[in-house]
Amino acid sequence: MSTEPATAADGLTYTYRPSLMGAPWHFRLNERDLEWTVGRYSGGVSYEKIRRVRMSFKPTNMQQQRFMTEIWADGAPKLQIISSSWKSVFEQESLNRPYVEFVAELHRRLVTASTTAEFQQGGNPLIIWPGFAVFTAVTLGMLWLVLRALQEGAFGGAAFIVAFIALFVWRGWNFFSRNRPGVYRPDALPVFLLPKP
Repeated sequence: MSTEPATAADGLTYTYRPSLMGAPWHFRLNERDLEWTVGRYSGGVSYEKIRRVRMSFKPTNMQQQRFMTEIWADGAPKLQIISSSWKSVFEQESLNRPYVEFVAELHRRLVTASTTAEFQQGGNPLIIWPGFAVFTAVTLGMLWLVLRALQEGAFGGAAFIVAFIALFVWRGWNFFSRNRPGVYRPDALPVFLLPKP
């Protein structure tokens, strides 16, 4: 099954598999609505009924550059468009270019439809800010361990902890800086929440 987008008579399409055993998600941008299908369930949402869109950065162990666009609309379940797709037990496929093209076209159609939707970027503030506080506390705790190791003359242990801190801070900062809560304009998508095509 192809996961590339295709320009059909009705519009742009996008397909991805969110899990190895689950049914793939199919999306199509029609002239007046966003059509979706997953397994035996399907539906369509007119662009005017979309009330919230959120773009975020959602890395996983197997896909460090993974992005998500979530859509809330009246009369539809929450729709998730993800920039990667499962191919096998050990492999996820990046769909960077198709994802960027589809998400950008979705926003263009929302602008054309004069939607009143709210456009949010990053994570849920009730989760992100407490998570950032924990991240900061853990980082400071590990730095304290480095100081204690140096005081005891355990230079090898201190060097190991410093290397771990560097990796921890690099990944954590990348996640929290990209997912800082905020809003954006539908005609100016946040580039740090889009994969490089």
